[in-house]
Amino acid sequence: MTATGNAANWRSAASCLSADPDLFFPISTAGSGEKQIARAKKICAGCAVRQECLEFALSHEQAYGIWGGTTPEDRRRDRRRKRRAAATAAHKRSVAA
Repeated sequence: MTATGNAANWRSAASCLSADPDLFFPISTAGSGEKQIARAKKICAGCAVRQECLEFALSHEQAYGIWGGTTPEDRRRDRRRKRRAAATAAHKRSVAA
């Protein structure tokens, strides 16, 4: 359940709804792109459906844009961290067996 009361309708409660969509799709991560990313993340920071947005991006493998307050690099880093943790846990289980 989301802030809207409907899991499929989380976007209607998003803080970015009235923002320029281009803000969330910077063409660079340097220079003016850094400022654009910071502005987008600031909007996300106070969003009631930030987690739903991030879950959408992760489940649909969004390769571009700011989703749930994360950049594509943030999401890649998180996926790598989770894969490493899972591999470490699997290794520990196999060694203990």
